[in-house]
Amino acid sequence: MRATFSTSDSPPAAKKHFWQRAVSKTYFPLDLKFQSAGDFEGTLDAWTMGSIAVSRNCCDGLLYRRHERHLLNEREESFLITVPEVAEIRFVQDGKEVHCRPGQFLIERSHLPYEFSHRNRAALWVLKIPSDVLRARIPRPERLATLQFDASRGVGGLFVDMLRMTAARLDEMEEAERALMGRHLVDLLAMAIEADQRVLVGRSSSVRNAHLHRADHFIGAHLSDVRLTPQSIAKGCGISLRYLHQLFEAEGTTVCAHIRTQRLLMCEAALKDPYCRKAISDIAYDRGFGDQAQFSRNYRAHFGCTPSEVRAAARQSMANSC
Repeated sequence: MRATFSTSDSPPAAKKHFWQRAVSKTYFPLDLKFQSAGDFEGTLDAWTMGSIAVSRNCCDGLLYRRHERHLLNEREESFLITVPEVAEIRFVQDGKEVHCRPGQFLIERSHLPYEFSHRNRAALWVLKIPSDVLRARIPRPERLATLQFDASRGVGGLFVDMLRMTAARLDEMEEAERALMGRHLVDLLAMAIEADQRVLVGRSSSVRNAHLHRADHFIGAHLSDVRLTPQSIAKGCGISLRYLHQLFEAEGTTVCAHIRTQRLLMCEAALKDPYCRKAISDIAYDRGFGDQAQFSRNYRAHFGCTPSEVRAAARQSMANSC
């Protein structure tokens, strides 16, 4: 469904306050500082696509700030994929300042303070993705925050083209179709990110990160295989078992823990999908768990609730929205 906000519906004295509430409702709580002391104009359209949301934001210049106090009551982390179409944007987070212009897209984290601004009137597409959904598709997505990606060609261009085309048709789609399109957009985003060599750059050497990225990719491609082991990963990536363990130890985890976490995240995404009709046992087996009891124990230990509780909550939420 679509939510539309426009300052043209507000009296001049109330426009800035109206925009503050519209932005906070669409994304999350933020402080705003307007470029102009006078009038302000903006329009904001937002659509839900299952657990994912997309919005079109067109407004005069301003500065958005997310502070520590905004995070106190925030439980679920999200990532924002911002695509500027008109005007360059400035983004500051975790001590890094970047400028993103039309033809690029930028990744932002909701669970860290930041500043986001544009001096002139801007038009933006913003894709809001829950952390668990993105982590099920891209391991450690926090390393991508503040990186800009090419949206002018290749898979990055295809992702942005599909984002625009999908938004133009969302009003014609049923809820299940919108949720499916949201998942397709996340898949395209993951492909665009994996195609960019800079995702190999991190705190350690580029060679080490290249091996880690290759291992991540191999694991993601074989998660459904119950025979996936550190030995098979090392062999598939052409590295020693000892070196594979060292790669993940440097990231503060183990190979087996990473495999288990990725499987749990994929299961959670399926359980939260109210249109997924598979039995919980089938969801677990499809993601590489060989034993349902073991899956349920691991799921509860990781998420603090049972798979059936998550599925019931997702279906109740859908029923309440109808």
